[in-house]
Amino acid sequence: MLVLGIESSCDETGVALVQTRGQGVPVLLADALYSQIDMHQAYGGVVPELASRDHIRRVLPLTQQVMHRAQRLLAEVDVVAYTRGPGLAGALLVGAGVACALAAALGKPVMGVHHLEGHLLSPFLSADPPEFPFLALLVSGGHTQLMQVDRVGSYTLLGETIDDAAGEAFDKSAKLMGLPYPGGPHLSRLALAGDGAAFKLPRPLLHSGNLDFSFAGLKTAVLTQAKKLGPELESRKADLAASTQAAIVDVLVKKTLSALAQTGLKRMVVAGGVGANALLRSQLNSACQQRGVRVHYPELEFCTDNGAMIALAAGMRLQAGLETLQPGYTFDVKPRWSLAAIG
Repeated sequence: MLVLGIESSCDETGVALVQTRGQGVPVLLADALYSQIDMHQAYGGVVPELASRDHIRRVLPLTQQVMHRAQRLLAEVDVVAYTRGPGLAGALLVGAGVACALAAALGKPVMGVHHLEGHLLSPFLSADPPEFPFLALLVSGGHTQLMQVDRVGSYTLLGETIDDAAGEAFDKSAKLMGLPYPGGPHLSRLALAGDGAAFKLPRPLLHSGNLDFSFAGLKTAVLTQAKKLGPELESRKADLAASTQAAIVDVLVKKTLSALAQTGLKRMVVAGGVGANALLRSQLNSACQQRGVRVHYPELEFCTDNGAMIALAAGMRLQAGLETLQPGYTFDVKPRWSLAAIG
């Protein structure tokens, strides 16, 4: 079965084609991605209306690229999948509308996919895919969650952020330091030249006794420290960046280790854009190796939003018998949608 996946939840337009194969992991045949970073830089963040309009321009040319690279015809596609949520409502509607129109033209079924389930399953695209069950640390954009994953469609929420997510803490702290959009990657690169112990920044909820996260207080502490430094900020910016990164990573690692101890799991997955952070990977790898835990990551190209993870998630759900494909092309989107609520 050939599954075409379309991702348009925020500021990346992604399209991919996978082929299911019995009970094995679906095979990625081709993918294409367009990032809107350059367009949004002038505004210091994502402008939803501009994002939606750009998805309209990109999605069909990207689909043509994918089919050409895979050397397949659109008529051969069996299912068209799209990101149903969560995300920006307008951006989601573009992907949903195109997917349903394309499926209707082909006379094929259409399927809405949870964006976070795509991230959660993205490590199955790697050369070293995980096995069920595992613990998942989802650190994607506005989401920071710890999940127990028993199988496809079986997700138990163990803890999540109660305010800002880790990705937002990176981006907002970077903006406070005057770093360009998108701030997170710039902050991480700048941190390489700084001292992570230079400033004493808070680790919110580190000793809360539960697995929830909170990063809003850290952002406020970064703002306070930046104001204290005043003109000296420019010469101490690398140290502040390194200290901020160290605080975020420290919380993520220690909460994850607590979740591993609580569940007794010996395998874990890290997925989402912050999962590409080198310090997070280094500290998690070291801590998990000492505990005999295997850590799996998606390939770096699949850490950010992409169509491959949407096509893959659709394919894996179909193989697991979790979807009943029926004709019909009415659709809705879910800008807010709990991963724990899907089956």
